[in-house]
Amino acid sequence: MSVMDKIKGMLKGHPEQTSKGIDKTGDFVDGKTQGKYSGHVDTAQDRLKDQFGSGKDDNPPRT
Repeated sequence: MSVMDKIKGMLKGHPEQTSKGIDKTGDFVDGKTQGKYSGHVDTAQDRLKDQFGSGKDDNPPRT
């Protein structure tokens, strides 16, 4: 088992903490690059949240 597989396994069970970590990391990168790549960072954050189950679609609206 690779290190990445272990990290993915740890993140899967904690969507709230994962989401916060992804947001903090994106904010850090935006700060270091002075917002130059903010569009790319936002896209990466959305994809990571979708992959680890902490995205917007976790709680679809009830009808």
